[in-house]
Amino acid sequence: MPDFPTPNFSLDLSGQVALVTGTTSGLGKRFATVLAACGARVVLTGRRADRLDALAADIRAAGGECLPLVLDMVNRDSIRAVVDEAEKQFGAITILVNNAGIPDAQYAVKMSDDLVDAVFDTNLRGPWDLSCEVARRMIAAKVPGRMVNISSIGGFNYGGNGAALYSVTKSAIVRMTEVLAVEWARYNINVNAIAPGAFASEMMDGMLERMGDIAKMFPRKRIGDPAQLDSTLLFLVSPSSDAVTGTCIKVDDGQGPR
Repeated sequence: MPDFPTPNFSLDLSGQVALVTGTTSGLGKRFATVLAACGARVVLTGRRADRLDALAADIRAAGGECLPLVLDMVNRDSIRAVVDEAEKQFGAITILVNNAGIPDAQYAVKMSDDLVDAVFDTNLRGPWDLSCEVARRMIAAKVPGRMVNISSIGGFNYGGNGAALYSVTKSAIVRMTEVLAVEWARYNINVNAIAPGAFASEMMDGMLERMGDIAKMFPRKRIGDPAQLDSTLLFLVSPSSDAVTGTCIKVDDGQGPR
C-alpha cells in the first residue's frame, strides 16, 4: 500500500500542465488563474486573442507560467493544432478543464439550424473531440491525467425558459464524463464534472438582462462568485481525488430544486 500523507491533500500543482478552454472571461478565466497560482503551467485558450493576452500578462505578473493560444472549439483542426503547440511548449498535458460553452436563449422550435449546430458543437462535440485528443496523448505518453468537464445545474433542472438545447448538452456532458471515466480508468485518467448553478459570468449577465433579477428566487438571494468554485476544481485536479472518477459535483448554493 502507498504511504499516504496525513492529511492526503495538497494544492501544489508544480510540474502539471493544464489546458483550460474558455479562459477569456467568467469561470474559465478564474480556473486558469487559480491553477497557475497553484504552480501549474497553464495553456489559456479561447477565441479572443486580446483577452487571452491580457490574462496571460496578469498571470505572469503574479509569477505564474502560461501560454495563450487561440482555439476554435468547433474546429477539429484548431483543437489538434492547439494541443500540438501546448505539448511543444510545455510538454504532456496532465490536466484538462473543458469549460467553454455557449447558451441558446431560445425555445426549441424557434432555433435556427446555425444556432443548433453552434450549441451542439461548442458545448458537446468540441469537448468530446478535445478530451479524446488529449487522452490519446496521455495514454501514449503513459502519464496519469485529470479531466474536469463543466456541466451546469441546468443539465438537471429545466425551468422552460428557453434554454432547452443548452440543458440537453450539459446533461450529455455529465454522461460523457461517466462513460469516459470508465474507458480511461485503466490508464489512470480521472474524468469528473462540476455542475455550477448561477455564477457571475458573461453568460449570466446575458441571462440577467433577459430575465431580470433571478437571484431573488434563490434561498440565499445571491448569484455565486467564481471564487466559490476554487475548492471543487482543486479537489478534482489534486492528488486527494485519486479514487474519484466518473462523478459530477453540483455546486449551486442551494439554488435548484431537490
